[in-house]
Amino acid sequence: MDVSPVRPGRQHFLRILERLSEACFLPLAVGGWLESKEYAQELLSSGADKLVVNTVLADNPQLVRDLSKKYGRQCIVASIDFRRGAAESSVYVDRGRRNINIDPKDWAARAQQLGVGEILLNCIDNDGAREGYVLSEVRNVCDRVQIPVIAFGGVFRWKHMLDGLAAGADAVAAANIFHYTEHSTIYAKRYLADQGIPIRKQGR
Repeated sequence: MDVSPVRPGRQHFLRILERLSEACFLPLAVGGWLESKEYAQELLSSGADKLVVNTVLADNPQLVRDLSKKYGRQCIVASIDFRRGAAESSVYVDRGRRNINIDPKDWAARAQQLGVGEILLNCIDNDGAREGYVLSEVRNVCDRVQIPVIAFGGVFRWKHMLDGLAAGADAVAAANIFHYTEHSTIYAKRYLADQGIPIRKQGR
């Protein structure tokens, strides 16, 4: 994800993506500053397997419809960032800077209507806080949509991943924890497999 606070040089990011795709043989979901059909095509041509949309869901929903129609629903991932409020949660766009005053489950339903095929659900407050996912919002979103939901933000123990799956997520994602522990992906898979989750213990 290109989360540069100001519009970056497009070619620089495309070169990074090209080099990454040459070394990484896993599917790559790529986004950030995705504001046109032309840039979407450049990302896919440079090695992206899926396109991640966030701010464009609010600012140009027709583009999301067009991308879904052209490349297929399975190619479009909605990255939904939210913050917890005193009464309810609210979705933020533009790299977490703009509150659009809608709760995550309603925004997820809107994304599904626009043709998105997956949702990456992230609590900005929990990202890096080591408190696990916001399970109430994971449940709410999973209950509202019929497309896969990936929980993200806050993992510090492998059990946090198990909790996310138990809350209804189809998959779980993490960042920092994989930087702290050698062979951490292997340990994560082994833990989940030992807890009865159908996942390969080794390999891709």
